[in-house]
Amino acid sequence: MTAQLGGEVTNFKRKRLGLGNDVEPSADYLTVFIEDQIFGVPVLQIQDVLGNMKFTKVPLAPAEVSGALNLRGRIVTVINVRQRLGLQEYQGNAKPLSVVVEHENELYSLTIDQVGDVISIEDRHVDQCPPTLDTLWRDIATGVYKTDNRIMLILDVSRLLESVH
Repeated sequence: MTAQLGGEVTNFKRKRLGLGNDVEPSADYLTVFIEDQIFGVPVLQIQDVLGNMKFTKVPLAPAEVSGALNLRGRIVTVINVRQRLGLQEYQGNAKPLSVVVEHENELYSLTIDQVGDVISIEDRHVDQCPPTLDTLWRDIATGVYKTDNRIMLILDVSRLLESVH
C-alpha cells in the first residue's frame, strides 16, 4: 500500500518504494448515477453502500433532507441528491440506493439512482469544470473526467453537504 500525502505520493516515498517519478498520482472513485449523469464519489469518503432503507421523516428539515435512519447504532441523515441538484423525483422502477459518506464526523446517506464500478483515475486526467456547466452543479464538483462517451463529475462531498447544516 502506498502512503499518500495530500493526494500525492511524496518523492521520498516514491524512491523508498522503488516507484521512481513516473508513477502518476491517482484516486479511486465509486461511480454513481443520478438521472443520466454519472458522478464519481471519492472512495476514501465512503462508509457503506446500502439498498433501499426505511427512514424516519424529520419535521422542519430542509427540502433535500429526506429524513434519518439508524445504521448500526448511528443516526444517519438521508440526503435526496436529486432534490439538492434541482432534479425531478426519481420515476424508475428500481429502488433507489444510498451511499453513506462521512462529513465533519457525521454520517450522511446520499440517495442515488444506481451504483456503478470503482475506477482509478490519474489526477492529470481530471479537468476543471467547464464554465457552461450549471452553477449549482459546478459548485459541488471538483472537476470532470472524460470517458469514451460521457463526462463524469467528480463530486465534492463537503460542498454537496454545506447547505444541509
